[in-house]
Amino acid sequence: MDIVVLAGGLSTERDVSFKTGDMVAKALRENGHRVILLDVFMGYKEAEEDISDIFEHSIEASVSVSAIPETAPDLAKVKASRKDQSACFFGPNVISMCQMADIVFMALHGENGENGKIQAAFDLLGIKYTGSGYLSSALAMDKGAAKIFFEKNGVPTPTGMKMTKADHTDDFDKTGLSLPCVVKPCCGGSSIGVSIVRTKEQFHAALDEAFHWEDELIIEEYIEGREFSVGVLEYQALPIIEIAPVEGFYDYKNKYKAGSTVETCPAELSKEITEEMQKYAVMAAEALGLDTYSRMDFLLNKEGKIYCLEANTLPGMTPTSLLPQEAGVIGMNFNELCEKLIKISLQKYEG
Repeated sequence: MDIVVLAGGLSTERDVSFKTGDMVAKALRENGHRVILLDVFMGYKEAEEDISDIFEHSIEASVSVSAIPETAPDLAKVKASRKDQSACFFGPNVISMCQMADIVFMALHGENGENGKIQAAFDLLGIKYTGSGYLSSALAMDKGAAKIFFEKNGVPTPTGMKMTKADHTDDFDKTGLSLPCVVKPCCGGSSIGVSIVRTKEQFHAALDEAFHWEDELIIEEYIEGREFSVGVLEYQALPIIEIAPVEGFYDYKNKYKAGSTVETCPAELSKEITEEMQKYAVMAAEALGLDTYSRMDFLLNKEGKIYCLEANTLPGMTPTSLLPQEAGVIGMNFNELCEKLIKISLQKYEG
């Protein structure tokens, strides 16, 4: 097949997306496909040209990828570096190249990748892509909306509230919550902008940090406990992986710096808790309509109570990412997983 692996964009997870895209592109090439790794925002070259044979030069047309920095990208600099300075989110030749592909592998993370906007545009343009559709993606991306769907469908989740920049208060007592709590951007990923607030004095700084990234945020009770993740393929749960940062919590640095986190799969849990957590992962996917693949994040407190934190519609896809590690436990290697995700995504377009 001819496949475009779409990465980059204007998300705070731009650099992470490139790493996912690079690994996926290499795997798909090894599987025998012609693959172009494309930056959705920068596009391919600056001007329209004859790209009718672009897949015959797929490697030359692909983006070169370096290591993930320890800090989030400066998106203002990214925007300023695009030569055409167009108001269009899609860079030069992106739509044409995606239309030429048999399918687009969505390696995007965060805004305008996981929020359903690109999926909606592709639906209108007749472009096939991996992962869930626009509505499910939008619901999962908005942590406030996802929490409502979790609560309505019996998936336990921390108590919380949404706050907007235009109508916020620095007075913690007015939130109705208790300390400690977690403040985080409503639609962000990779734990960027997340703060654990233990005193009222820390609350104002936490709001400033979260509002730096977005105009809406979530404030929820802090659950102390072990952290886990559960992948779901076609409403079937994969083995559970435990995530244990060496220091602090599972923030941007601990997610992507080698040696910062100990990951154990399958997680060391009782049979009862394992089955319960996997059940909640599938229930969360069903509640949001994530019908192809997804990954749910959980906390388990000392009393053995499970809390679902959020859903990831386009989880990281490198050989050491969480979802591939889980798939590996059931005997599915990285190349096979990439192929599986394309197969189950194409099934949406059959009939």
